[in-house]
Amino acid sequence: MDEVDFKKLIEATLFMSQNALSASEIGNIIGLASIGKVEELLKALAKEYGERDTALEIMEIGGKYMLTLKEPYASKVSSLASGPEISKGALRILAYISKNNGALQSELVKIFGDTVYAYVKELISKEFIEAKRSGRSKKLYTTMKFKEYFAVPA
Repeated sequence: MDEVDFKKLIEATLFMSQNALSASEIGNIIGLASIGKVEELLKALAKEYGERDTALEIMEIGGKYMLTLKEPYASKVSSLASGPEISKGALRILAYISKNNGALQSELVKIFGDTVYAYVKELISKEFIEAKRSGRSKKLYTTMKFKEYFAVPA
């Protein structure tokens, strides 16, 4: 198999995957043991997408790769994508946590009220945030799944 075929396999892998994949995971799927070669092919493929007049791009997020839509196309067709439904209240809480690079749960309660507890539970169950003890409260942070789902660069 030559480089062109491996690039096509990488492209097909990224297209079919619902999650961002590491070079190692991609190598295992396409049968290419050299992680360095997989990364080289990924970078070449990403460059090709960047040079094309297309709505697609290959994005690296935290050492993992995914095929995604460029803006403004992503926001125009996002309603077609299926994924976890997030309540409006939970989305507000998630936006606040993301914007502030984490937030204390007690701070959120002061700002948004007691409904925060239900929204935090919802976001933790969907794996968009994680909670770590911080004194008598919890510090809430976004997760890698959040970055992948919302295509936020790491």
